[in-house]
Amino acid sequence: MEDREVLAGGINQVVREGDRVRRPAAPWSATVQRLLAHLAEAGFTGAPRPYGLSDDGEEEIVEFLPGEVGHDFEAPQVRSDDSLTAVARLLRNLHDASASFARQPDDVWQFAPREPAEVVCHGDAATYNTVFRDRLPVAFIDFDTAHPAPRLWDVAYTAYRFVPLYAPDAAEPSLPVPEARRRLNLFADAYGLSEAERAALPSAAGARLRALVEWMHAEAAAGHTAVQRHVAEGHDRRYLTDARWIEDTQGPVADERA
Repeated sequence: MEDREVLAGGINQVVREGDRVRRPAAPWSATVQRLLAHLAEAGFTGAPRPYGLSDDGEEEIVEFLPGEVGHDFEAPQVRSDDSLTAVARLLRNLHDASASFARQPDDVWQFAPREPAEVVCHGDAATYNTVFRDRLPVAFIDFDTAHPAPRLWDVAYTAYRFVPLYAPDAAEPSLPVPEARRRLNLFADAYGLSEAERAALPSAAGARLRALVEWMHAEAAAGHTAVQRHVAEGHDRRYLTDARWIEDTQGPVADERA
């Protein structure tokens, strides 16, 4: 077929056909499709529009969003303060649009809902799931991990990936503690965190990473080969190291706007 390409990244094969993307359907795909439809109806433009499932139900179809995807912190698109504040505002807009999503008893989520379920979190709003245009974040993709949870649950993980909040290690691009704190404050300012949320942010980041490790171990034990590979590569150990570093070095996040 013309104008067809296999897109890089992720743990599933994703194919673009013209202006649409096809990806393997999962038990939660119908719920995610309904969420994406709600976001579009709410005026949020930073997510792909849904086009339902294929006739055989084997594939989920969504809009293809043009731009650059898959950057890590070494890329200038991620390193700038403008990029950091833009993604914080994008996440805030996503959360605000999702707050009115009407949950149904038969909803299925890949990640278990977490109370208080203030919004529907993306669940993996990281650099590799962000579309950049003109060096700024404009949209999130891959909503497979979306689930109801507190705002801070998502904020903590996106800050972890975009600040970034990585423990010093030759394998990852880490920042000196004062610079990490400055960028974390900037992210919190742009999102509009309350004083209580700022105080809880470092501990929320640690809890979020430990929950991710627990999920990875459960999925690996259930035979998920891609997750088994990540565990074998030590991703789980890395997350635990980062969780301890965040809790030890970041402390309460100050409100620089005061």
